[in-house]
Amino acid sequence: MSDPTDITVVTERGQVSIPSHLRRELALGRGRKLLWQKVGDRELRVTVIEEGRPAGARAMLGFARRFRSRPRRTSEWMKELRGGEER
Repeated sequence: MSDPTDITVVTERGQVSIPSHLRRELALGRGRKLLWQKVGDRELRVTVIEEGRPAGARAMLGFARRFRSRPRRTSEWMKELRGGEER
C-alpha cells in the first residue's frame, strides 16, 4: 500500500502533482517525459522515458552559445583573424 503522502488529486485541468520524494528519487525535472499506460479498469502505470543523447547536428544545438558574450563588429573579427599575419 502507498504512503498516505503519496495520494494526489486531479485538478480541473487534468493535472496531477508527483510527490516530491519521488521526483527527487527519479530525478524528475521540468521537461522530463513520462509514459502513461492503462493496465486495468482502475489502474495506470507511469514510466519515466529515458533521455537519450541527441544524435548528429542536434547534439551541437546551444554549444556555441557559451562562447558568445555580445555581438561583435566586423572590424573586431577581422582584427582577430589577422592577428597572426605578418606585415
